[in-house]
Amino acid sequence: MSRQVLWTYAFIDRPAELFGQACEFWTAVTDTRLSELRGKNKEFTTLLHDGADACVKVQGVVSGPGGAHLDFPVDDVREFTRSALRFGAEVIADHGTWAVLRSPAGQLLCTMPWHGETTRPPVVRGSRLDQVCLDIPPSSYDAEVTFWSGLLADWDSAPGSLPEFHVLKPPPRLPVRILLQRLDEERPASAHLDLACADIEATRTEHERLGATLVARGRHWTVLRDPAGGTYCLTGRDPETGGLP
Repeated sequence: MSRQVLWTYAFIDRPAELFGQACEFWTAVTDTRLSELRGKNKEFTTLLHDGADACVKVQGVVSGPGGAHLDFPVDDVREFTRSALRFGAEVIADHGTWAVLRSPAGQLLCTMPWHGETTRPPVVRGSRLDQVCLDIPPSSYDAEVTFWSGLLADWDSAPGSLPEFHVLKPPPRLPVRILLQRLDEERPASAHLDLACADIEATRTEHERLGATLVARGRHWTVLRDPAGGTYCLTGRDPETGGLP
């Protein structure tokens, strides 16, 4: 049976009390507008593009600092879930038509039916939110690479530009890719967003104008904190292809 991933969503998870600030900031930097709020407590929304399909959602979480996770619309939710279990995941919540899973390292992911999304959002002022980075403790890193490479068997899975990175590049039609990063310390797995930027400094200046703050600078990336307290990275990758220059 098929378990093909037909679209990808990056999910921005932020504390519920800062949900509004997160939505205001991320709609500004992605040139989007909010969908109607969903959920029992109106804690979910989708960032909508004109002329393209959405690939980013926001959630207000009731505990913890939040972070990010991935959603996988598929042609067969049951078969995708069974496959994830075979590769070492566990089911956190089964809602029938969709499910919440946890990877071997503890990273949450969701799967649901595909609703016909096909058109990737454009580059916005020289940048594109196109990657979720999974930050994995050393003891779980190899198993996590094996899990994601097996689950997403039709994606291009390869070591990254540095020894601590592994890249999972989806087929060209899909808008969000995955970077696995091996941490240098043992702590719980987490995730953050990455934007590909034609000019990191120009994007940083724009994001700071909209309320972000600088956390750190690396050789090919800059770490920022959004107004809702979540960290994310501006990376020197090509916004069109996602690859390194």
